[in-house]
Amino acid sequence: MDHKSQITKSILVALGEAGVKYICTRSVGCNHVDVESAQRVGITVENVVYSADSVADYTLMLMLMLIRKTKSTMRRVEDNDYRLNDTPGRELRDMTVGVIGVGRIGSAVMGRLRGFGCRLLAYDRGPKTDADYVPLDVLLEQSDVVTLHTPLEAGTHHLLNRHRIEQMKRGAFIINTGRGGLLDTVALLRALESGRLGGAALDVLEGEQGIFYSDQRHKPVENRLLLRLQQLPNVLITPHTAYYTDHALADIVENTLLNCRRFESRTPWRG
Repeated sequence: MDHKSQITKSILVALGEAGVKYICTRSVGCNHVDVESAQRVGITVENVVYSADSVADYTLMLMLMLIRKTKSTMRRVEDNDYRLNDTPGRELRDMTVGVIGVGRIGSAVMGRLRGFGCRLLAYDRGPKTDADYVPLDVLLEQSDVVTLHTPLEAGTHHLLNRHRIEQMKRGAFIINTGRGGLLDTVALLRALESGRLGGAALDVLEGEQGIFYSDQRHKPVENRLLLRLQQLPNVLITPHTAYYTDHALADIVENTLLNCRRFESRTPWRG
């Protein structure tokens, strides 16, 4: 099972009645599983650890593409227009980057960013590594780039809502390789269309289910916000692919099997 599978209360009740005691989701997040209902029917839910480097590398790629206006440049080249953009790109060493969520992936992102010489700010409810931690409102007010790496839970849904997006520096950029629900898409779109924000790079999106990982070339895409975002020259959209490397996939297979074996070894056999 992976993050695309919505495991609801009714499914969990049926699984419990069938004797299922353990679910291992092949993803870092568990927001697609009703964990409380699982606990009530006696099912243990665990996630799987895989290469944090896969998402960290991808995050840096999106960040660099965004601040260098790569999308608009590539569109123009495809039309044989080789002029420079109206305004130049920016360099990371001249910018402040705010990292929200400093777990394995957030820490790996910060490690890469240190090599660019930018100022780094961090926000996490429980500081986990050496970093310049600041309150969330301070991070938003001072950062030129904000990148999201916190789990999606009840307390982090729409963590960046309209109010918090309005707190950000004018012309700032948002990167989301975490979960779509961390970001209020309607508020983001309004800030982008008004020029309040400088751009966004989104590998995850609210309402991505049923669209990402499918061929939509010959049928209408029903997510209107996605279509509007894709039309903007300062927005990069990719289909939840940051984790998708050969190394990470091998990790997922190996660690899923290890999780299952560890659970089996600590569960008494009932013959």
